[in-house]
Amino acid sequence: MKFSKLNRLIHRWGSIVTLVPVGVMVVTGVVLQLKKDVAWIQPPTRRGVSDELTIGFDHVLEVTRRVPESQVDTWDDIDRLDVRPDRGMLKVQCQNGWEVQIDGKTGDVLQVAYRRSDILEGMHDGSFFHESLRLWLFLPCGVALVLIWLTGAYLFFWPYFSKVRRQTKSH
Repeated sequence: MKFSKLNRLIHRWGSIVTLVPVGVMVVTGVVLQLKKDVAWIQPPTRRGVSDELTIGFDHVLEVTRRVPESQVDTWDDIDRLDVRPDRGMLKVQCQNGWEVQIDGKTGDVLQVAYRRSDILEGMHDGSFFHESLRLWLFLPCGVALVLIWLTGAYLFFWPYFSKVRRQTKSH
């Protein structure tokens, strides 16, 4: 089989096979590019009263427990803490997707909002659907996308290279 025919075959079937997963990756990737600019995707980071962080972890847990949306009873209900000393605050990201921002000095709740960026990131890498899809479907589709990109570049540029080569041979 000629290389150009194999190239077109890989390009065509690679595009069809990866259509849905690559579409999910591209759409969620575009939305994630906006996460710092759109509060609906990721809540904006608030600023505490000072750069001083004086509250302890026990106080952080207690403040978070008082926020009904967080549904936090123990540390097991908290996914992670994001400590921002330069802003004087802490972000408590709860297992249920809610985020509670707490002033690092006073312990006041600065903001409570739902955080969609984590869901979008899970969709982007495939782990949202099933953890094994990340490695067994989305990773191969990413590799296939690179092949489609290379074969597409070949299909686009090859006629120009052929034309130049024919012109140099005829002179």
